Amino acid sequence: MKLPKHARFATVCLHAGQEPDPTTGAIITPIYQTSTYVQDALGQHKGYEYARTQNPTRSALEANLAAIEGGRAAFAFASGMSAIHAIVTQLSSGDHVIVTDNTYGGTFRLFDKVMTKLGLQFSYVDTSDPSAVEAAMTPATKMVFIETPTNPVLRLSDIAACAEIAHKHGVFLVVDNTFASPCLQRPLELGADLVVHSTTKYLNGHSDSIGGAVIAIQDDQIEWLRFIQNSAGAILSPMDSSLVLRGTKTLALRMVQHTANGVALAEFLSEHPKVTKVIYPGLPSHPQYELAKRQMPNGCGGMLSFEMASLEDARQVLNRFKLMALAESLGGVETLVCHPASMTHASVPPERRAAIGLSDSLIRISAGIEDIEDLRDDLRQALA
Repeated sequence: MKLPKHARFATVCLHAGQEPDPTTGAIITPIYQTSTYVQDALGQHKGYEYARTQNPTRSALEANLAAIEGGRAAFAFASGMSAIHAIVTQLSSGDHVIVTDNTYGGTFRLFDKVMTKLGLQFSYVDTSDPSAVEAAMTPATKMVFIETPTNPVLRLSDIAACAEIAHKHGVFLVVDNTFASPCLQRPLELGADLVVHSTTKYLNGHSDSIGGAVIAIQDDQIEWLRFIQNSAGAILSPMDSSLVLRGTKTLALRMVQHTANGVALAEFLSEHPKVTKVIYPGLPSHPQYELAKRQMPNGCGGMLSFEMASLEDARQVLNRFKLMALAESLGGVETLVCHPASMTHASVPPERRAAIGLSDSLIRISAGIEDIEDLRDDLRQALA
């Protein structure tokens, strides 16, 4: 099955990188659960030698993800954090990195507790303000790493503006596109050099796989990522690769419902007297609503946050949910709620959480694809 030259997004998600199995005609890419491959003769193989280096199931996923993001190559890793680590291995001791101040807690932990020991320097900047990115540049700066929308206060960075600044200084731009997904946001088309995902989230979409991916467009970065993927060996397994391939087939369809439910829940919470603040880029009340409309023209997805009057109020609400599940992670078909200050961002110091607007009374929702009336009913009774 050959993709039409100008196939549209949903078709690309469904078919890119996948051909019927040549042996049986199976329409789904087989799970090649093997550690090695028999060679026909010395030096003669079928393109596969050892499964850390190549695996047909993983290769199919990587081709699929590259096509979905509009990149030239993709590399699948064992987690989103191993994908980010692979990107950072391009740098050397003494290099400087500009990072979104409201970055994911795991990213902050890797940078602050691990990579600084190897001589890298990090500046945490409000990348929603391009002038702050410009001001943070130094002669040692080699990379700008932005997360947009941010987790969990949903602040946006102007990708095109950040790319222009980075490239003016000879620096490459990395965008963590996990929260938006390639369905809603296209970083490479806006000037980014690398896109990173936790495939655990929207790409997989079913809460049954941990993984990560990097999508690249430049030859030198493609060569390095291929090298480090094989050298460090933090690869995505064949089973997990198959699960993510299953997920991307319905990505476009799922994101429509995630977005519809996200908007509906944000509007419901905005009108509730016990809720003191709602954060959702798709609401006109969001300070970057106009940027959201321009940068995420297909909608703002299913991620939203809201604040209660106090930590105790937030605790009571979180403990009363019946349908929504109190759990870390996001992007699955089921609705998840969490308390970032004590869960996803517990490794971030309290003073840094306060500086980025992450209060102890903030609750994050990853809106699933359930019937919206059932989700409203659950919020209504939890807030009662």
